[in-house]
Amino acid sequence: MTAFATPVRDMLFALKSLTDFDQVARLPGYEEATAELADAVFEEAGKFANGVLAPLNQPGDVQGAQWSDYQVKAADGFAEAYRQFVEAGWNSLGGDTAFGGQGLPAAISVAVNEMWCAANLSYSLLPLLTQGAIESLHHHASDALKATYLHKMVEGVWTGTMNLTEPQAGSDLSQVRSKAVPEGEHYRISGQKIFITWGEHDCAENIIHLVLARLPDAPAGVKGISLFVVPKYLVGADGALGARNDVRCVSIEHKLGIHASPTCVMQFGEQGGAIGYLVGEPNRGLEYMFTMMNHARLGVGVEGVAIAERAYQQAVWYARDRVQSRELGGSNPAPVAIIRHPDIRRMLMSMRSQIEAMRALSYVAAVALDMAAVHPDAAAQKQQQALVDFLIPIVKAWSTEQAQEITYLGVQIHGGMGFIEETGAAQFMRDARITTIYEGTTGIQALDLIGRKLARDGGATARAVLAMAAADAEKARTCGETGARVADALQAALKLAQQSSDWMVAQFSGQPRAAAAGAVPYLKLMGTVLGGMMMARQVVAATLQRDSDPAWFDAKLATARFYAEHSLPLVSGLHVQVTGGADSVLLMDDAQF
Repeated sequence: MTAFATPVRDMLFALKSLTDFDQVARLPGYEEATAELADAVFEEAGKFANGVLAPLNQPGDVQGAQWSDYQVKAADGFAEAYRQFVEAGWNSLGGDTAFGGQGLPAAISVAVNEMWCAANLSYSLLPLLTQGAIESLHHHASDALKATYLHKMVEGVWTGTMNLTEPQAGSDLSQVRSKAVPEGEHYRISGQKIFITWGEHDCAENIIHLVLARLPDAPAGVKGISLFVVPKYLVGADGALGARNDVRCVSIEHKLGIHASPTCVMQFGEQGGAIGYLVGEPNRGLEYMFTMMNHARLGVGVEGVAIAERAYQQAVWYARDRVQSRELGGSNPAPVAIIRHPDIRRMLMSMRSQIEAMRALSYVAAVALDMAAVHPDAAAQKQQQALVDFLIPIVKAWSTEQAQEITYLGVQIHGGMGFIEETGAAQFMRDARITTIYEGTTGIQALDLIGRKLARDGGATARAVLAMAAADAEKARTCGETGARVADALQAALKLAQQSSDWMVAQFSGQPRAAAAGAVPYLKLMGTVLGGMMMARQVVAATLQRDSDPAWFDAKLATARFYAEHSLPLVSGLHVQVTGGADSVLLMDDAQF
């Protein structure tokens, strides 16, 4: 496996040249979030990712997390890496300054998270889950709970988890059965939770579990779920750790990938009930959990970008190093590096162009999150929130679905050696597989997109986004032959995207099953088209900056053209699946399968 090198320059180009990042520093509270600050943060974060986290990735995959007697020991080196991570202040990057955080915008913290995910996906899930727990507590917990837990969690001394689903529930949280019985100022929690990432470990001194459970008088379904703080160790009034709570990890899962990230089965209340504290009001737990969902789903989309980048770097290294067969059309009979072979180059260009499109779109969503959170103008804030809501399911699902293809191509470029674990290519393919599943599968994201987002406003946000893409296409058209090619391909795709959106809006109310049958193709279509929008912006930015480094910016123009000519034509087939595929999807009776 080759060493990982954080693509700092690519990331800064995407953030500063392809998004409205310059507007973030004009927002209240983010005045210091300048381009110069981003340069400095990215440079230092890249060093930490390359030097500390990346070397643990393959050894951690081989060793995995170890469970014994209800305890989990992280893979060798992980606890020390986490200590360094906390001491360097990386855990507090986006945290509220009121609780010891650095208060940086999502536009910076999301990009830095990409570095952690690319260097070591298993490790990165530990701080990412803590960030989600922090956000839920920050928005909904009482001042007393915030004072007790948030400082330590923002610092990273304590980590956090999200305990949602149960064996019988899966993605249907209306089936949650865990119980919460009032007892004075706290509650006794009992029940079992599954798929709890980093639910038990030895990297931090305390673990703060956020747990969904039902009160005795709770109504059935999702409206009867409350949210509770359940610490691994109880916390005294002075902030000191006390007795061990009645919560333990009864097993960890044996998984396809992310072996160094313990996926735990957590048991609450086997010895009388775990002590928990109600967050906010009763029966609003699921609503509170969804507060952090946009950030969490964006984070998973970024994981797709990150693991794809890691697979791409490995594939490029191997293609340059592996010598095999003479070059087609050449006169020299000597074998050449396989990067000279056209099909290898096609696969590498496919990987690279998709990664650049995915990364830029995820950064656009991150900037919109900042705008929606603190923009001083109410109308602009509402507009940005609509953009966030529309983009998040696309970024999450499209980026992670593309990661499956990209990591697959990474294995393919290695040939037989890609099937051998020692090269590392297979690990990226295995690790990527979970990203389309957690925080809502691709199907769930697609239903959210067509129902809660597209149909809710009659397609107004989709029209606005597509109009924005059309404007970017026309700007690219002024940038030479490459710009014209990208503009033509994007405009053709935009027409099909608008037709598909109109069809979805028309079908959703009267024929919801037909709409649902085309939901995933629609999501992929929109992701592909918006990726084209980012490539149009890339053409403009690269053309304007080309004189400063012709070779580097010519590569950006080349990937944009490749995307336009190889990815955007796929929109035609997706359009057919959206508008004409429902009959074939729903044709057979259940018994015929």
